[in-house]
Amino acid sequence: MHIQDQAAVVTGGASGLGEATARALAAMGARVAILDRNEAGARRVADALGGVACACDITDPASVQAALAQARQAHGPARILMNVAGVGSAKRVVQKDGSAAPLEDFSRVVQVNLIGTYNVSRLFAADCAALDPLEDGERGVMLFTASVAAFDGQVGQQAYSASKAALVGMTLPMACDLAQHGIRVCTIAPGIFATPLLMELPEAVQASLAASIPFPKRLGQPEEFAALACHIVTNGHLNGEVIRLDGALRMAPR
Repeated sequence: MHIQDQAAVVTGGASGLGEATARALAAMGARVAILDRNEAGARRVADALGGVACACDITDPASVQAALAQARQAHGPARILMNVAGVGSAKRVVQKDGSAAPLEDFSRVVQVNLIGTYNVSRLFAADCAALDPLEDGERGVMLFTASVAAFDGQVGQQAYSASKAALVGMTLPMACDLAQHGIRVCTIAPGIFATPLLMELPEAVQASLAASIPFPKRLGQPEEFAALACHIVTNGHLNGEVIRLDGALRMAPR
């Protein structure tokens, strides 16, 4: 699919990997809608790109429907969906005081990362399936954002790893399900990236994380994630695939 002149939706587009992806899409000529709970951040990015900012809680069906309707009104029906929104967590199963980890924390991470992604995707797919096919029969493409933690989860990452592994597991069946509608589905599993949250860590910690990556021995750049996301859109034979973007990193248990 050519990105030029297509309408695109990016969740979590107010910062980090989502912002980089939104900027890359806009640079390639897409009309971009930024969906994020951080409305001020979404507006900042959207204003810079000439896009539209949509306040959205991806776990809330009504909120997503309203945001997609707002994006559709501004840019027309979208054929590109980038699911980048997500949250993290680090809780040992048995806490230092001997108590069990709070179930609410596990539920929150799964609710946002897995159910939120599926919620946006199902609504986008229903809209996209109603569009006329492009010249090659394609109607749309969607991306999931997993993590290397889906495969190499560390101590305390039970909730995060489970939610990201679920996205990996959802990729192929979603692609096969939506094949009849001409909608492709792929997933990127990034390693350690220089996002605003990570850059708040002490420089010594950042250097240690970078040193753990076989090659190149540096943190991934959000623009590299965005470049791969855009390539998935333009490469019509990429479907049902999960791509690790991690410099050959394999995470240690802790």
